[in-house]
Parts: sequence; C-alpha cells; structure tokens
Amino acid sequence: MNRIMGISILAAVVSATAVFSCTDAKEQPGDSTKERTITVQERVEVGHDGGTFSINVEANFEFNVEPQADWISFDRVEGSKVWFTAQANEEREARMGKVKFTDPERSFFYKEVRISQDYDRNPEVAMSLSIVDKGATAQTKALYANLWDISSKGFMFGHHDDLWYGRYWYNEPGNSDTKAVCGDYPAVFSVDMGPIMDDRYNSAENAIRRRVIIEAYDRGEVITMCCHLNNPHTGGDSWDNNSNDVVKSILTEGHATRTKYLTWLDRCAEFANNLKGSDGNLIPIIFRPYHEHTQTWSWWGSKCTTEDEFIRFWKFTVEYLRDTKGVHNFIYAISPQMDEVYQDARSRLTYRWPGDDYVDFLGMDCYHYSWKQAFKSNLEAISNLSFEKNKPCGVTETGPEGFDWTDYWTGHILQSALKQRVSMIVMWRNKYVGNNEKDRHFYSVYPGHPSEDDFRTMYASDVTFFSKDLPDMYAMPKGYEVK
Repeated sequence: MNRIMGISILAAVVSATAVFSCTDAKEQPGDSTKERTITVQERVEVGHDGGTFSINVEANFEFNVEPQADWISFDRVEGSKVWFTAQANEEREARMGKVKFTDPERSFFYKEVRISQDYDRNPEVAMSLSIVDKGATAQTKALYANLWDISSKGFMFGHHDDLWYGRYWYNEPGNSDTKAVCGDYPAVFSVDMGPIMDDRYNSAENAIRRRVIIEAYDRGEVITMCCHLNNPHTGGDSWDNNSNDVVKSILTEGHATRTKYLTWLDRCAEFANNLKGSDGNLIPIIFRPYHEHTQTWSWWGSKCTTEDEFIRFWKFTVEYLRDTKGVHNFIYAISPQMDEVYQDARSRLTYRWPGDDYVDFLGMDCYHYSWKQAFKSNLEAISNLSFEKNKPCGVTETGPEGFDWTDYWTGHILQSALKQRVSMIVMWRNKYVGNNEKDRHFYSVYPGHPSEDDFRTMYASDVTFFSKDLPDMYAMPKGYEVK
C-alpha cells in the first residue's frame, strides 16, 4: 500500500466524451470537515506487454492508493495523475484488476478503478512446453503442443482398438463402431504395444496393429499406446503379481530377466523407428507403459515394487529407448488408476512420480462405473495438476463395462468435462463377440446400443473433437515452442 498526501482538486472541467466519474463521496458520521469529494476514471485498459499507466485523480483530501492485483504496483504522482506499473500478461487470456482509493484510516470507501489488461493475440511465443526427449522429431513436438492447445477448446474422443475390431466385426479396413454410429472416426486411437514387444511379437495381429496405426495417422488422428506386457521373470501375463523380484531383477546388471526385458525394449524401438506414415515421417506415439501403477494387480504395480524400484524402472525404460535406441517419436505418458473420490487426489495422481523430466503427459485410468462424482472430481484434480506442472493431460482409459444407460454420453462424460481442461477422454475397447450377446465386454457405443442418440448429441457438441474436427495435430500451433 502507498499513501499519497494532499492531492487537491486542480480543475474539474470534464468533457462529455471523457470516461470520468464525478460522483461525490459521502461525509462520514461525526466528520466536522467539509464534504469530501474525489473524481477518478472508471476504467483503464492496459496493453499485454505491461508498462506504466496513469489514473487521473481530483480530490480535496488525503487518500491511500491500494492496488488489488499482484501484477499492478504504485509508481509515482505527477500533478493530478497517479502512475502505476503493470507487469506483462503472459497468459493466453485477458485479466482484470482493481485499484482502490480510500481515506487515510481506510474507514471509508471512496472509489474503485477497474484495470483490464489484454493478452498477446499474435505472439511469437505465448506458450513454452518442456518435453522429455529434447531430440524429439518436429512432428512429435508439434503433437505435444497441440495436446495442450486443444484442451483450451474441448476434448478429443478416443476409443481403444476402434479401427481393428468392434462388437460385431473383426479386421474390416475402414470399419469403426464409432464411425458406424456418428459418421466419424475417433480423434484418438488407442492400441497395445505389449504384444509387439514380448513373446507374442511374431503374432499375425501385429501386422494389423501397424496397419490401423498408419491409417489413423494418415487421417490426422492421435495415436496412444498402452503396454500390457507379459511378466519377463515368471513367464506369466501382465496380471501375474506372484513375484516381487521382477523389477528388482530387471534393474540388476547381468540378470537373465534384464536381458530378456532389454530384448523386448529393442523390439519396441525397432517398431517405433520404422513406423512411418504415407508422408514418410515417423509417426508420433503417446507411449503409456506401466499404466495403473497405483494398483496391485500388475507385476509393475504397488504390490510387487517399492517406490524406489518403480521410479528407477521408469527412468531406465525412458533412457534406454531415448538415449540408447534413439527413439525420438515418443511422448511419455503416466496413468495412475483413479476410480474413486479421493481426499487428496493430487497425491494419488503423483504417487510414485518419476519426476517432471521423465513424464510428458498426465493420464489417468478411471473406471468409476456409475459414480459420476468420482469421474468429475478426478477430472478436476488432473486438470489442476496439468496447470501446475505445465503438462497436457487426459483420461487414457474409462467406461462402464456392459452399460445400457441412454444418457451416458451427455449426462456423465460431457457434463463432467465441460469446465475442465483435458485433451482427451479415451474409452476402453468393445470386444469382438460375434453373436454372443451374453458377453458384455464393451465400454463404448456401437450400432444398436441404447445410447446411440445420446452419443450423436455429444458428437454435435462444440467441445468434442472427432477425426473431422481436428486441426493439423502434427504442425506446430502458432505461439508455441517445445524444448
């Protein structure tokens, strides 16, 4: 707070077009002095780059000046002008502050001036993001920037394995349960990297995986890959949590499990380094290994690993792929399990956090079923953490298995996401079941599902992005840099 002493009325000549207010202040109870008057501007507009600005003040008493925003500070007084300094606005939206003029004892409110500051609408660099891989390809960095940018407009709808199979079809090029309902493909295509890496690497299905990834990229869609990796220590699957020695063995020099795991990473790198679109460029991938690490059922989960082991394991994987194998088209995503309403959701999201330098994208897997408040509260929590860490975020898996609600899309997904800033919401798969109606393993819409009409309503929303709605996700958006 700064006090300005003895500023007297100099001239009260105000033109009809000026933006001044001439309302007099009221006399305070018990005040034996003459009526106090003060005249100030009602509003001042400040440029995005900040600097000094003035407020015209005419008063017949001593008063205090109290800026009400941390980006506004008192500077000086020159005659009837009170000068201030505004900091540059580095945000991508306008902001509002106030300056209050009060009596010396601050017992009587006199005037309030609104200070509005615009933002840079044509910035060279308005937003700077940091990526784990400093040598990432131009397309990968562009995708990373777009993941942040698109969340300011809405969210991308995604579906796991949507281009590969649906509830009643399998491996039909061009087919999609999503497209069959709304006429458009998902903006995000999710697929599994695990079978490409482990002992399933010779499966004929991996050729299908490659094909549908390229198809999605060529349409401009976003690719994310989880990793249901088999247990390299026991020979079991991803859910084999009977040994606490898996990660410990991987981290041990010369151990046979480490050797096997490195072979699996080599296959991952070979796939990534030879995955190109029709444009000849490497296809950027949001790589999401060791998802749901907060739970107990996987061999990399909290039952089988200590905090130190998991963090070292994560860093080891990133460094080997990035530094040793030269994979430069990965965006590294972490995705804890977030199924409930948590007292401290932030701590849950950052549980066993590998460090800001080893995570690009904040994901979460949220299987809340009908508990809408759990989904909504976790969306808010991850959105807040996204701003805190300056990293894009999204829901990497969700959906209620076998649901039949008619209003799921507008009543659960859309309503919960409206006021949050997440780049994507990805539904888990619709298993191919043929004519077996008893198999209810589906998490999204398909032709004949009771939520079809509601899904089309969500599709028509201005805040949902499907394939046709996407900007060029592989070109750097204006005003961004990724380093």
